[in-house]
Amino acid sequence: MYPVYKMWESYLKDFKAYLQIERGLADNSVEAYERDATKIYEFVCLTSAKPVTEIADADILNFLEYLTEMGLSATSQARILSGIKAFFKYLLLENTITNDPTELIEAPQLGGRHLPDTLNFPEIEQLLAAIDLSSAQGARNRAMIEVLYSCGLRVSELTDLQISNCFFDEGFVQVVGKGNKTRLVPIGRDAARFTKIYIDEIRKNIDIQNGFEDIVFLNRRGKSLTRVMVFLIVKDLVAEVGIQKIVSPHTFRHSFATHLIEGGADLRAVQEMLGHESITTTEIYAHTDREYLRQVVMQFHPRA
Repeated sequence: MYPVYKMWESYLKDFKAYLQIERGLADNSVEAYERDATKIYEFVCLTSAKPVTEIADADILNFLEYLTEMGLSATSQARILSGIKAFFKYLLLENTITNDPTELIEAPQLGGRHLPDTLNFPEIEQLLAAIDLSSAQGARNRAMIEVLYSCGLRVSELTDLQISNCFFDEGFVQVVGKGNKTRLVPIGRDAARFTKIYIDEIRKNIDIQNGFEDIVFLNRRGKSLTRVMVFLIVKDLVAEVGIQKIVSPHTFRHSFATHLIEGGADLRAVQEMLGHESITTTEIYAHTDREYLRQVVMQFHPRA
């Protein structure tokens, strides 16, 4: 593995020279970029020991998840990601890599506990209706998005979902969330129906690889989907429908929680379904309800 580390160090050294000579940045700026780019190198050394040319979107997402687990703020994460993006753009410019693994990665939301866009119910129905159910991938994608919205799952919880943890007759799925904590989440009739169709009629025809026999959602090669692949599936579907919002797989989780609370659901119940440790995390989903109430006052109160 030693040559891999030396290769990384060589690219980081060349990146620093590029910033100093070609970009003409001040010493403080160069040090900041170098420090941020070094962080991804250190993370790779701790995890996969991959050459820089093999770094993919999933590695960047895992790194950002690692920063979150380490307690770094959204502002700090955004700054570090900016430095990493600059590093990989440099490698692309030098033809060291052919694809930029940071291209699809968005910076964490800034400004406190701010929610990204949510989809309203007609928009969700529009997305679901646009999926081509005549193809194997379409049947799988319909089931996945139904489950994302019906159960409010994180993307990792969706990709790790196991058949042995699906209790369709009882109307529940068992989910393994953060910290390896399990929880039972209700699954809607449509989500259960489309998932059973996928398992019974599509999945059984896939050549399933060893170790993935119990994973619900598989790719064409018989392995579990990556989070990046789910992101791309959602991104392509949103573009096809023409919805002008920033939508990711996590948007369905936000929409699930927001719609429940708008409908009058108890915060504690939503907290349990989302797998939040703190009720304060769940309370951010009440924002739409409060905004609606504010609009009512502004529209109808004589002193508004």
